[in-house]
Amino acid sequence: MSEVETFAFQAEINQLMSLIINTFYSNKEIFMRELISNSSDALDKIRYQSLTDKTVLDSQPDLKIEITTDDKNKIWIIRDTGIGMTKADLVNCLGTIARSGTKQFMEALTEGKADMSMIGQFGVGFYSAYLVADKVIVHTKHNDDEQYVWESEAGGHFTIRRDTGESLGRGTKIVLHLKEDQLDYLEERKIKDIVKKHSQFIQYPIHLLVRKETEREVEEEDTSDKKEEEKKEDDKKEDEAKVEDAKAEDKEKKKKKIKEVKEEWEQLNKTKPLWLRNPSEITKEEYGTFYKGLTNDWEEHLAVKHFKVEGQLEFTAVLYVPKRAPFDMFESKKKMNNIKLYVRRVFIMDNCEELIPEWLNFLKGLVDSEDLPLNISRETLQQNKILKVIRKNLVKKAIELFHDIKENKDDYKKFYESFSRNLKYGVHEDSQNREKLAELLMYHSTKSGEEQTTLKDYITRMKEDQKGIYYITGESKKSIENSPFVEGLKKRGIEVLFMTEPIDEYAMQQLKEFEKKKFICITKAGADLGETEDEKKAAEEEKKSFETLCSVIKETLGDKVEKVETSSRIVNSPTCLVTGEHGWSAYMERIMKSQALRDNSMSTYMVSKKTLEINPKHPIIKELKKKVDHDKSDKTVKDLIWLLFETSLLTSGFSLDEPSGFAGRIHRMIKLGLSIEDDDDSVNTELPPLEENSNPAVESKMEEVD
Repeated sequence: MSEVETFAFQAEINQLMSLIINTFYSNKEIFMRELISNSSDALDKIRYQSLTDKTVLDSQPDLKIEITTDDKNKIWIIRDTGIGMTKADLVNCLGTIARSGTKQFMEALTEGKADMSMIGQFGVGFYSAYLVADKVIVHTKHNDDEQYVWESEAGGHFTIRRDTGESLGRGTKIVLHLKEDQLDYLEERKIKDIVKKHSQFIQYPIHLLVRKETEREVEEEDTSDKKEEEKKEDDKKEDEAKVEDAKAEDKEKKKKKIKEVKEEWEQLNKTKPLWLRNPSEITKEEYGTFYKGLTNDWEEHLAVKHFKVEGQLEFTAVLYVPKRAPFDMFESKKKMNNIKLYVRRVFIMDNCEELIPEWLNFLKGLVDSEDLPLNISRETLQQNKILKVIRKNLVKKAIELFHDIKENKDDYKKFYESFSRNLKYGVHEDSQNREKLAELLMYHSTKSGEEQTTLKDYITRMKEDQKGIYYITGESKKSIENSPFVEGLKKRGIEVLFMTEPIDEYAMQQLKEFEKKKFICITKAGADLGETEDEKKAAEEEKKSFETLCSVIKETLGDKVEKVETSSRIVNSPTCLVTGEHGWSAYMERIMKSQALRDNSMSTYMVSKKTLEINPKHPIIKELKKKVDHDKSDKTVKDLIWLLFETSLLTSGFSLDEPSGFAGRIHRMIKLGLSIEDDDDSVNTELPPLEENSNPAVESKMEEVD
């Protein structure tokens, strides 16, 4: 017997197997779907190799999947003629190297975000065999290696040895020793039902060894019949007709029926590939079944687009929108798309990055081309003009599909919750389809309430003299709906859109206008807020009267602000900080600061110079003006200016550079309000000291300002 080598499972795989074995999960049939899917993948790989080297199929020309059962020994077997595994593959893929999905699947399972039926989506479907088996044996033969046997009872280790038994030629045979309570998976009817449910669209034939009972007639030997015949021959006096009748009766008596059991292969997946059929003849249920078989998703799809393109090139495609976003949609190491590429019904690859843009990576489905060469490589794909035309058509049809979903309010709400970031990413990336994608965008606004509004609906509510589409960006609706920037526009009855996702900042850099209406960011300098000529004249007069205060504030704050001026954009707040027209907004500045691998040199020229705008109608500003007019060198004024500046940093969406300094000022104001005298030792020497003043009138004014 060949030498047996023992290996320990990688820790995470061991945990996963323990979880599978000990979990109470009723839908254990998914093990069959996963193993058939793995066999299909192995067949895809050898078929792909055969496109450039036909000799790889010499060892086993037929590409097929076979399922057999052994009721007596309680064994369930699946065999494929796929690529097979080398010894190194067995060690690495079935035990010692955990895939990235192993840990993620366990986390999703324990947090309730996934159930066992999703195991295939995380790349660890093989281990589902332990849902029904307490021992698994894998026989495998790769063209580049000898035949090996992998065996494990999931006790933390597995063994590998040379296989001296029946030769496979090429491929893999998986033998499951079923648990006592899972023996119903040996039944033919159950196997047929599961394959039909999960795997009927697998492109390779799935054969099941079935036992059929037949009846046949056999001759029956009887000694009494022979004696009777002898007597009839001796009796020559009898009528010939009577003798013939008697012989016919005797012959009938000599035959009997017996039952025989025959074994034969029966193909379980005879259904024609769905994408080749006429869309008008396909039911919603059939699309749903095909989707689940294609994607291993346990949920129904949200929408589907099935179409054929003819003309200079010909291809058929089926595109699905899932009901929810995948957990790893924007992870950089994730497979870029879920669109399988076929050429004349032959599977080529399922990770063709040139087939669909990154912002559509949530779409699932397939493309079957009549024009691409069968032996196309990844390198030539990048240069292929046919593929570029297919990509263009897929994007166009996908956007049409999104507009179709939009017709149903509830469906579109689900879609937008899951994939709004993808649409905005598309606005940023796809210049050709930017306008069509913009029609799909929705935002909360000052007039939309709990619902979201489209840009088209916003335009229908615009005032006649309104200059453009006003918007504000921030971390959440709650943080920006009462922002100082919104006050002036609210007062004029102008609607403001709330953009609360980081991707909004990037999208708005590209989306300059919609239906010839310019987008106006209300947190930036130079924003036309729609003031009348009279309002502009009044603002100019106020500006002159507050010049002294503005210059004192600028002098106090130094290079923290570029300039200080009066503003009509704020109503209830005393101050706000606006950024330059072409620099980062406050929210963008926060986004860039939070980048793990940010380039600090970029922030030096992209961080916008800030303008402090003061509200000349606010009582705090009015009182501050009086104090400055009375005494420019008043030290209390400086402390108040710093407080106003730092509070406006917060209300305008910026972060504080020196939180401790701000806290110190607040504490001193609290002490002042509570008439607590400062202890000299506890005073922060970096803070400008409050002016000592015994004049009770001044103190009362401070209380008013406070």
